[in-house]
Amino acid sequence: MMEKSANTKQAARQNFYKWHRILGLTALVPIICWTISGLSHPFMSNWFRPFIPQETYEASTQSELKPRLTLPQVMDQNHITQLRNFGLVSFNHRACYQLLTADSVYNYYDAATGQFIPNADRDYATFLARYFTQDSTSAIKSIYLQKTFDGQYQPINHLLPVWKVSLNRPDGMDIYVETGQSRMGTFNNYTRKTLLWVFEQFHTWDFLAALAGDQVRNTVLIILVSIMFLSLLTGLTVYGLFWSRFKEITQKREAKGAADKRFIHRYHRQLGLSVSFLMLLFFVSAGFHLAVKLHNNQAEKPPFAQLINRDELKMDNLHLPIADSLVIKQALAKFNNHVYYQLLTTKKEIIYVDAVNNRVLTNGDALYAGYLANYYRGQVATQTAINPIRQFTEEYGFINKRLPVEQVSYPGNDNWYIETSTAKLAAHVAGIDRLEGFSFIFLHKFFWMTWAGKDIRDIVSILSALSVLVVALLGFTAFLKNK
Repeated sequence: MMEKSANTKQAARQNFYKWHRILGLTALVPIICWTISGLSHPFMSNWFRPFIPQETYEASTQSELKPRLTLPQVMDQNHITQLRNFGLVSFNHRACYQLLTADSVYNYYDAATGQFIPNADRDYATFLARYFTQDSTSAIKSIYLQKTFDGQYQPINHLLPVWKVSLNRPDGMDIYVETGQSRMGTFNNYTRKTLLWVFEQFHTWDFLAALAGDQVRNTVLIILVSIMFLSLLTGLTVYGLFWSRFKEITQKREAKGAADKRFIHRYHRQLGLSVSFLMLLFFVSAGFHLAVKLHNNQAEKPPFAQLINRDELKMDNLHLPIADSLVIKQALAKFNNHVYYQLLTTKKEIIYVDAVNNRVLTNGDALYAGYLANYYRGQVATQTAINPIRQFTEEYGFINKRLPVEQVSYPGNDNWYIETSTAKLAAHVAGIDRLEGFSFIFLHKFFWMTWAGKDIRDIVSILSALSVLVVALLGFTAFLKNK
């Protein structure tokens, strides 16, 4: 009876060993891909990040622009009866009205004469690209309006449409510019473009999404991560079940003075045990991230779009109750059956002035954000709080790109982040999304090491990824030696 029980235990141990080998071999190629490509991220985002002289555009005040014509005058002169929004910008030594027309195209008109300026949106993008790079001499290699994300301008950049301006320089610099907000989406040189390609092909497996779609890609990846997790568990189980046997073999070898022919197996076990917690962090956070992406794989609500008639602008934009020396940006906002001039001041305040009676709307930005949040949420509901966000936070991180925003909160800690200057939904964080965000940032991207500084954090993450890679390669070598 005891012999039968021993045989059963031995068979169970052998089965664990067998499944550990099968799972490990299945996960080998994905582990190599993910660890090596993961090493590229710190270089891409930190050490090899290209330098750019200016990352934000310093807009002139309205008193410095000195527009002679009002918005209604420009519309009347050019027979424009409707528009979606407008702005006042300055480039090539003149102030211009930037009108987003009913067909969502930017047209420009001289603020002194009202004359239409052809190709001005492209020219303004060129001006901004040269401003950000402080490069006034390099030729423009190419420039075009990009309306979708791609491998070099990924969804993480959020802003669309943008002008891609490529400069004819040895570093191959590309600048992505959103002219409507006079801001930069991102910038890439040859090195960063290469690292981006490596990361998207071998870490996020964009080639699989291109072949079979995003949902298939995420499903395949979560299966592979699950296999890695099971490989880790079976490996730890094998070590526990065979620990006494491994110890006995080592003692006998040392007593005989024999050579250690299975040192690869020993290193695989010892290093694997040492970094098992790190592997658990990587695998669990990656699997959770992919599971939430699969759960949230649903169509987004179309961006809010307004259309404003000329006759709704009873007051003009140059005689508002805010000093011109304080105004650095003008726009329009239409909500709750009113049209407002939306003014951004040098004090970073966003003020709303009724386009009919010239009165300032109290708490206008919060009211507009609440209105937009109800639109994106799909239903009107009680809002527990609306708070301005002027800098990135743990919940609303730099990955979201847009600032400033308003945080609109609903019951159940359901937060919607609205960029009122564009009427865009910047982020939605609720329930499992919040937990997944913290999990991915702290466990997968090692933000728990932020206290030590970005360089130390990146070094630790690189060493962790390398240790996982070495464990996998040692395991594969041990398998070959067994053959």
